[in-house]
Amino acid sequence: MGGIIWLASYPKSGNTWIRTFINNLILNPKEPADINNLSDFAVGDSRMSWYEEAGGRPYHTYSMGEVMLLRPKVHELIAKTQSDKVFVKTHSMFGTVAGVPLITMEHSVAAIYIIRNPLDVVISMSSHFGLPLDGAISMLNDPHAGSDEAPGVRSVRQSFGSWSGHANTWTYFQPQPRHTIRYEDMLDNPEETFSGVAKFIGISPSDEDLARAIEFSSFDVVRKQEEEKGFKEQSARNNKFFRVGKAGQWKDVLSNDQVDRIVECHHDAMKRYGYLP
Repeated sequence: MGGIIWLASYPKSGNTWIRTFINNLILNPKEPADINNLSDFAVGDSRMSWYEEAGGRPYHTYSMGEVMLLRPKVHELIAKTQSDKVFVKTHSMFGTVAGVPLITMEHSVAAIYIIRNPLDVVISMSSHFGLPLDGAISMLNDPHAGSDEAPGVRSVRQSFGSWSGHANTWTYFQPQPRHTIRYEDMLDNPEETFSGVAKFIGISPSDEDLARAIEFSSFDVVRKQEEEKGFKEQSARNNKFFRVGKAGQWKDVLSNDQVDRIVECHHDAMKRYGYLP
C-alpha cells in the first residue's frame, strides 16, 4: 500500500495550479496534459463515491456523523489505489470534527501546502462561491467555514475554517515532511519554486523538462483549455474557473474597510507569510 501526499490549500489559493504542474512534470507530455483529467491524477478527498465505497451504501442514506466516521476508511481506500504514493487534493484544515481527524496521519506520508494572500483569495472566493465581497470576507474570517453540499455536486462538505486558522493548523503536520509554497512565488519565481516542489516529491527533471512543465501549467495555457472544452471543476455559480491568475488585484478591488476587516482577523499569519499591506 502506498501513502498520501496531501496537496492542501485554502480554497482559491493555487491548488489546481500545483496539481497541473505535477501532472505535467510526471507525465512529461509533448502537449499540455488535459486539465479535465486532473482528478484521475490527484484525487479529491471530498468525492462522495469514496464514502459510498467505504460504507457500502448510497451516500444519501448516511447521517453526517456516519460520514465523519467513514473518513479514515476513505483515506485508507485512497492510499490503496497506488502501490507507491498518491497525490490527494484537500481544502480541509488539519484538525478534527466531532473528534474525527480530517487528515488521517496513519495513511499520510507528506504534504505540500499552498498559501496565497487572503486579500486576493477573498476576491476569487467571491466569484467561485457566488458571494458578495463582504460575504466572502465573512467566510474567510469564519473559524467554522466550510463548503456545503450542493444539488448535483458529488462532493461532501469540506471543513476549512478561517484563512489563518487553516494556515496555522497545517503547520502542525508533523513528523511527516511538509513543503510550503506561496502562490505569489509561483508567479514571480517559477523556476525556483517549482524546482523545489519537484525535489520535494523526489523528481530531478532536466532544465528543459522543468521549463516545459511550468509552461504547460501556466495560466494562459489552462485558461485556453477551459475556453476550448470547459473545466469540470468549475463552480456552477460562475462561468470561469481560471479567472485572472495575478497577485495584488485587491489593491484595485477592496475598500480600505474591507482590507482592515481581513488584516484585523489574520494579522499574525499575514505577517508570518509576508502579506501585510
